[in-house]
Amino acid sequence: MRSFGRRFGALLLAGILGAAVLSGCSSGTTRTQAEGSGDGGLGGGKPSAAPRSATPSDVALKTGQPRESGGVVAAGGPGAPYNYGPTVMIDGGRTRMWWCSQYPNAGPPGDDIIYGEAASADGPFTGPGGGVPPAVLSGNPGQFDGAHTCDPSVVKVNGTYYLYYTGAAGDHALGNAIGLATSADGITWTRSPGPIVTPSHDVHRDNLYGVGQPSVVFLDGWFYLMFTDTTGRAAGWNGAGQFVLRAKDPSFSSDVEALGDKGFAAVSGNAVPRTTSVVDAFSADLMWVDALNAFAIAHETQDGTTITFRNRDFTGSPYQPIVLPGAWREGPGLVRTPDGHAPVAADDPCGRVPIDLVRATVLGEAGAPTDLRHFGVDLTGVDGCTEPARALTLLDGFAMPSPVRTMDLVVAGQVVRIDRRSVAGQLARHVLDGRVPVLDRIPVAATLATGARAVTADGLGLGLLLSDGRLWPAHPGSIAALNASTVQTVSPTQWRTYPRGPVLGP
Repeated sequence: MRSFGRRFGALLLAGILGAAVLSGCSSGTTRTQAEGSGDGGLGGGKPSAAPRSATPSDVALKTGQPRESGGVVAAGGPGAPYNYGPTVMIDGGRTRMWWCSQYPNAGPPGDDIIYGEAASADGPFTGPGGGVPPAVLSGNPGQFDGAHTCDPSVVKVNGTYYLYYTGAAGDHALGNAIGLATSADGITWTRSPGPIVTPSHDVHRDNLYGVGQPSVVFLDGWFYLMFTDTTGRAAGWNGAGQFVLRAKDPSFSSDVEALGDKGFAAVSGNAVPRTTSVVDAFSADLMWVDALNAFAIAHETQDGTTITFRNRDFTGSPYQPIVLPGAWREGPGLVRTPDGHAPVAADDPCGRVPIDLVRATVLGEAGAPTDLRHFGVDLTGVDGCTEPARALTLLDGFAMPSPVRTMDLVVAGQVVRIDRRSVAGQLARHVLDGRVPVLDRIPVAATLATGARAVTADGLGLGLLLSDGRLWPAHPGSIAALNASTVQTVSPTQWRTYPRGPVLGP
């Protein structure tokens, strides 16, 4: 698992584990299980800021507003000896987190994936309704993940949650592999058959971890999967390294592309040679930053969590790394949107990018990482809205004044002009007092006039007919009265005859 679960077994051999963990570690770092037992610090030294074939850029990012939680933000229930390896998602007005722990009564002895939710990354994270965070995925006896499930990475695409995780049947050499489970709510999960990624077996080193520690991002129809493979050709002497596959199929069973020296190329399977590592590290997390048009990779270094940046095809580093300092004992989980992107700042969507993460900070009584805490910083002075396409992505859900004393709302890559500010405020996630200049270069797709016709159908909700002739589903239902629209009841068949626009409403 991400680091320590396989050392525990049924009896939680804390003394043996603690000695193994601390062996050969430099001050301020803790050796993950994936790192094996070799000497040296994390990743065999200070991780490089770029692939060997890439030339780092000289573009430095400004940072501000450093922050840190006042204490522990999440922990498992009674008997949970460790808490680490989180994946964090802002979803529907709440912050959701899945992480690795072990519950004595959760199933076969081994790692479990725990779930909690909170108002923000500062916690406290509890189970649904305020109870103890429950175990939502445990070992599946007789299968590749029969004893351990750990290292969760979760994205939500088209209403489905996808959980990528490390699984193992026991303490077998190279026994770790990556599994996939799906869910409608992020709590009850259905496993996909078998592992979806297994070791490449390019090189057999002393480190016998195998494949695991996945991190997934959904971007432009592709699932990007970053992971550790200690048998990868381009891994370091101790197995450190992060490799990337991408596919439009979330199970990575077809049309898979692997990252190589010249970018992505189609491959015949998932256990292909790992020829390019994007960072010399274990236990890293991945995020797409729309404002920078770049990937961010979070990984632990001597001074804290280092964030390195890669362009879209991972062939270059457009920005210099930044560091979030502070205590750490295990890899970070970036706070991301449901598709694995960086959150957008409500007050300055084009110029500021919040970078927040949760990481384990101490070794607990069992000698394993625990005490999950929140750390963050803002990237400032960003110029994210110079290009129309990127601006439409960043401003999705934002309303702002139009040039003609109405309001413009960005919805699904289109601009809708709305007569009434009160209506725009109900349909927007955020309202800006000033106009973003780039919107003057983007044509208005449709207008919502005061009194525009509205229709409703049983089981289909409310829709507004805009000036483009399309029916735009809208919520809340009270928006019709606010817009002085007359609502006509139609049959579901009639509803479906209208050309459809994107959904209006937060």
